[in-house]
Amino acid sequence: MNFKLIYPKWSKMERQTEFHLPPHGPVVFAASLPEDVDVEFIDENLESIDFSDPIDFVGISMMLTIQVKRGLEIADIYRKKGTKVIFGGIATMLHAEEVMQHADAVFLGEAEGRMTGVFNDFKNNRLSKVYNYLKDPPPIEIVGTARRDILKRDLYNYKGIQMVDLVHASRGCRFNCYPCAVAYLGGRKFRPRPIDKAIAEMASIDNNRLFIVDNSLAQDTQWEMDLFREMISLKKKWCSHPIEDNPKVLDLAAQAGAWYVYQAVFDTSDYIRDRIKRYHDHGIGVEGTILLGLDSHTEDFIKELIDFLLEIELDLAEFTVLTPFPHTRAFEELHAENRIFTYDWDKYTADQVVFQPKHMSPERLDELLSYAWDTFYKDESQPMKMSRLYRQVVAKEKADNSYIPRQRNLARQAFGQKIK
Repeated sequence: MNFKLIYPKWSKMERQTEFHLPPHGPVVFAASLPEDVDVEFIDENLESIDFSDPIDFVGISMMLTIQVKRGLEIADIYRKKGTKVIFGGIATMLHAEEVMQHADAVFLGEAEGRMTGVFNDFKNNRLSKVYNYLKDPPPIEIVGTARRDILKRDLYNYKGIQMVDLVHASRGCRFNCYPCAVAYLGGRKFRPRPIDKAIAEMASIDNNRLFIVDNSLAQDTQWEMDLFREMISLKKKWCSHPIEDNPKVLDLAAQAGAWYVYQAVFDTSDYIRDRIKRYHDHGIGVEGTILLGLDSHTEDFIKELIDFLLEIELDLAEFTVLTPFPHTRAFEELHAENRIFTYDWDKYTADQVVFQPKHMSPERLDELLSYAWDTFYKDESQPMKMSRLYRQVVAKEKADNSYIPRQRNLARQAFGQKIK
């Protein structure tokens, strides 16, 4: 059976660095497909869709809300041709009712152990409109290695440099943060993969640099330390979301190859200042993720926060505005208060204001977002800061003989300076 799996294109944030990272959801989903399914993957961000190509069945995988409208357009084209379409992925789960109007089937939840039944239904012309497993995740033990063979590897690079491959070591999250939908998507229970399976997948990836995409590694101290111990021998260099603020954990993370973390900076406290310093003391870089527009944010606070970010010497910072995605606490509260003024999903890019802030106009919040980017990168540009972070990973690789010399000239092209 010929199955075409499509990842719809989406608009990047205006100031966001455009790394071409391989999407994680589609390769994880592809690993769950029956053996007799011949899958072709199309990442529309990097290549066009040939709608004339004969195909038996089409899958559309959507991660982001800003992919939804394009995903529905693609589905409509195929369904008019008589080709059946199934949707899945994070954004499908967040927008299921809308997606159902444009789909032959919608899959909600995690795919492992379920796809043989879905494809048998397709073969027997009895597809269900909805396959809902949101509250019934598969045993974490059956989650296998993603199908990275479906990727066209030469498309995923930054100016010739293959940056990172994506991998996950756990699912679910015991936290329930205000702007986040993970509690709805994966449940409030932390579900770590067996460490030997996570390590085997990391070892199988033909790339020395990884992005561990778990929502947070800081959920179970013993598991986190055990994972890092087993990672040491891999000599991989990796970035992730937060690591536990524990000296023993940070020391093991550094030994395991931690390159940098994405760390939310939400106030100007000494705790945040010291937390960033502890990362740096262990040789771990920090990209601050800065969310603007919370109800506690005044104009003066936002300006003070930007000054604070410069003081604590973040390696990089990415600024976004609060965006009330469906099935988040932010959406529920702002919707109930009639403060969301557009439900045009193409505007849910995290750099456009779609709600009424508490202490300022939407236009002023937009101006402060620009102020944040301009001020933080005024004295040292984003490419220069990225270059410095890149040199750090090269130094780590050279220290344990895992550096690939052929990357040197590509690095010069990418960052416009000599990489020694």
